Amino acid sequence: MGQENEKYGQLFGSVDLLSEEHLELILSQMTEEHALYYLVESVKAAHKRNAFSIGETEVISKSIRVLSRVE
Repeated sequence: MGQENEKYGQLFGSVDLLSEEHLELILSQMTEEHALYYLVESVKAAHKRNAFSIGETEVISKSIRVLSRVE
């Protein structure tokens, strides 16, 4: 099998990394839209790991909805 399809790692349980260079590319070319996406994914991952209380989860959920609105 080719190494092209092998994962280097994963961010937040949802973003596949293909190599260290891929991570560097993500970091160097991040836009505001990408930044918002990564923040949302990181919060979702933390929630799945039970990092927040119920009240905190409600506030975070509302915050994500407000920030994700299409203007």
